[in-house]
Amino acid sequence: MIFTETKLKGAFIIEIKKIEDERGFFGRSYCQTEFKEHGLNTNVVQANVSYNKKKGTLRGLHMQLPPYDETKLVRCTKGSLYDVIVDLRKDSPTFKQWIGVELTADNYRMLYVPEGFAHSFITLEDETEATYQVTQFYTAGAERGFRWNDPAFNIQWPIEPVIISEKDRSHSLFTEASLIMPEKS
Repeated sequence: MIFTETKLKGAFIIEIKKIEDERGFFGRSYCQTEFKEHGLNTNVVQANVSYNKKKGTLRGLHMQLPPYDETKLVRCTKGSLYDVIVDLRKDSPTFKQWIGVELTADNYRMLYVPEGFAHSFITLEDETEATYQVTQFYTAGAERGFRWNDPAFNIQWPIEPVIISEKDRSHSLFTEASLIMPEKS
C-alpha cells in the first residue's frame, strides 16, 4: 500500500499497490502491519456500508467525542464521491481546517480519518456506495454533527447537495463547546 499523509497531520490517503497481470490486479486494501508501521490505529471493530441512490446526496459532518472517538478508513466501492474531513482537535495546528478527496470505485483510493475529525461526503454520481471500517462502536450520546455549509469551516464542495437528511440539515453551527462531552447526571 502507498500511504500519503495529508496537510492534516495523521490523515492519510492510502492507495492500493497493484500487482497486475493479464487477469487484472491484486493488492491489499488493509494490512495491520503496514498500518502499525505508519502509527495508525488498527483496532477495527465494525464495518459499515453507505448506499446512496442519487448524485448530490450529502452525509455529515459526523464525529464521536472522546472517549468514544473513532478512526475511519473510507473507500468508495461503487460510483464516486467527494470525501471531506475537518480537523477538530483543539490542540492541532490545523484546527478547523479541512481537506477533500475524490474517492471512486475506479481509483481504489481510501481516506484514513483519525480520531478527532468530523467526516462527510457528497456523491458525484447516482448509485454510489461507500464502505468504511471504524475503531469504535456507535455511541449515541457521543455523536456530534455540524452543518455541511458551516462558515467556521468554509468547505468548498464540488457540487451543490440535492439530498440531505433532516437530521443533517438540523445540525448546529460549530462551537468549541460542542466538542465537550456532557457530564453524566
